[in-house]
Amino acid sequence: MAQKKIAFQGVPGAYSDMACRTVFPAYETLPCSSFEDTFGAVVSDNAQFAMIPIDNSSAGRVADIHHLLPSSGLHIIGEHFHKVEHQLLAPEGVTLEDVKIVRSHVHALSQCRRMIKERGWKAIVHADTAGSAAELAEKKSPNEAAIASKLAGEIYGLKSLASNIEDEAHNTTRFIIMARDPIHPEPETGPVVTSFVFRVRSVPAALYKALGGFATNGVNLTKLESYILDGSFNVAQFYADIEGHPDNRSVRLALEELSFFSREVKILGVYPASPFRRQENGTGGF
Repeated sequence: MAQKKIAFQGVPGAYSDMACRTVFPAYETLPCSSFEDTFGAVVSDNAQFAMIPIDNSSAGRVADIHHLLPSSGLHIIGEHFHKVEHQLLAPEGVTLEDVKIVRSHVHALSQCRRMIKERGWKAIVHADTAGSAAELAEKKSPNEAAIASKLAGEIYGLKSLASNIEDEAHNTTRFIIMARDPIHPEPETGPVVTSFVFRVRSVPAALYKALGGFATNGVNLTKLESYILDGSFNVAQFYADIEGHPDNRSVRLALEELSFFSREVKILGVYPASPFRRQENGTGGF
C-alpha cells in the first residue's frame, strides 16, 4: 500500500511541515511551491490532506489564503493550533558572537525583533524560514544565521545557537486541514466550528443586518475578516468562523438570516473544534 501523504506549502522543515507531522505522524509530508499547488495535490489525489496556515497570533492572517479557499475545491475538516518556537540556527563552528547577519521570512524576523535589535544584526528577508536554513547550510557562511524551526535545523544539519527567541510567548499559528470530501460531525459529539464566506447585498446596513441573526440567536462569531474581490473597492467578501453546527436550530436560523441579506453564502467546512480553544479560555467550554 502506498504511503499516505499530506501536502503543505514550503520546503522540508517549515512550520507547516512540523504541523503535518504533529497531526498526521504516520503520513509522508509533501512539500509544494505554492498554496495553489498544495490544494492541487489533494484535488489530483497526490495527497489525502492539505495543511494550510490561516492566521498567526502575532502576524495576523496569512496573505492570499482567504482568496484561494472558496475556489480550492476542498473542504475544511479540522484545525490545528501550532506553537511557533523560533530557533537561531547556524553551521557548526559558528558562535553567537560570530553572527552579523540573520535571514528568515519577514514574519519570523518581525517576531524576533527584540533579539535582532539588541544584537545589532542585519536582517535579510527570505522567502520562508526553512528555505533560509537550507540556503545557509549550503553556503556555510561563518557570520550568518537563520531563524527557523528545530526540524529545519535537524534536516539541514545546523545547530541551534539560541532557542525560543520569539518576542511573544503566545506566538501560535492556526492551521486548517483540508480534504476532497467534507465530514459530517454529529452536533452532540462536542464543540464544532462552522467556517463560511459570504457577500452581502448592496443595501444600507447590509452587514449589520446580515450578522444580526447571530446575535439574536446566541451564536458566537469567533472570526470575521473582509477582503476585496476582483480589484473593486465596492465588492467585499467576508470570511467567518462560528461556534456551532448548522443542524443546531440557533445556527440554522442565524444562517437563514445571513442568506437573506447576502448575495452568496458558501460553507467551507463543519469540523470539530481544536482542544486548544478550550485550553485558551480556561473554562472547559468552547
